Amino acid sequence: MSDSYSEKNVHDEVSELETKSVTAARLFDIRRIIGGLFVVYGVIVTIAGFVASDDDIDKAQGVNINLWTGLGMLVLGLFFLAWLKLRPTAPPPPTAEEAPRD
Repeated sequence: MSDSYSEKNVHDEVSELETKSVTAARLFDIRRIIGGLFVVYGVIVTIAGFVASDDDIDKAQGVNINLWTGLGMLVLGLFFLAWLKLRPTAPPPPTAEEAPRD
């Protein structure tokens, strides 16, 4: 047996690495990270707004600022996640070797 790779083996390995790279890029898309963080923090701040005391509301001049800020964060986080779902990351263009031949 030879220790060298055939051209087909090298091509298959490169294709597999490209697929893993695209998967990693989609997994760590910045929209997913920002959207997820805003949703988590939005839930926490919204809960803090629901359990706010009258003294806390009086400090904010009668506005339940935690509730409104939490709801705004939830909306923004859901926007980022919807954007990710509706416009996913495009796959890389095919290389010259993978292009269909006429």
